Amino acid sequence: MTGLPFAFARAVGQLSDPAILRVLARSLAVTLLVFAVLGGALWLGLYRTLVDQGVAYGAELGTVVAIAATVIGGWLLFRVVALAVLQFFADDVVHAVEARHYPAALATARSIPWQEELRNSLRSTARVLLVNLIALPFALALLVTGVGTAILFWAVNGWLLGRELQDMVWLRHSGPKNSQAESPPPPIGAGTRFALGGLVAILLTVPFLNLLAPIIGAAAATHLVHRPRKPD
Repeated sequence: MTGLPFAFARAVGQLSDPAILRVLARSLAVTLLVFAVLGGALWLGLYRTLVDQGVAYGAELGTVVAIAATVIGGWLLFRVVALAVLQFFADDVVHAVEARHYPAALATARSIPWQEELRNSLRSTARVLLVNLIALPFALALLVTGVGTAILFWAVNGWLLGRELQDMVWLRHSGPKNSQAESPPPPIGAGTRFALGGLVAILLTVPFLNLLAPIIGAAAATHLVHRPRKPD
């Protein structure tokens, strides 16, 4: 786990790299577009629900609905959407980090077909939604503790994020998940992987930093995958 501060420091230090900035611009544009579409759908759903219940829909109520849709959408959707979109651009982030720091690894990396990227993205999104739905009843039960719900969701999403960020890098250097070949052991130890995901989960809750968090996480994961193997 000692390599984690080093990995994050190097990831932040490379944010000014033109290749990283291009990925950030593309992923942010697509994330906001998808978020806007989903937010609009949520707003429309709330609107139709109110109309069907016979509630008069005026300007003041419209403002309340818009605010509610933004808050609910931001809390529930942004992290899932941002990470799902990053799956399609992760190869560029990893490529940029490997090109600067690990050229030997870059030379042996495989190019992931878009069909496999799509499968990975859908699998990741489904896993995030399923695990959070499973955790939801426990989170509701912990509401009485005041902080238990937040801690549970942080732990669950930290575990999920650590795994996803590792796979974004490692799949370039191993066979696809449906390959018949024997899978190598995970390149990042369980403790470091959870710490990586936990830190990124925290960054995703901070305004403005949450826009950079997926990029920083993918870059840090690249350093952790390629660092000299040490036990956690």
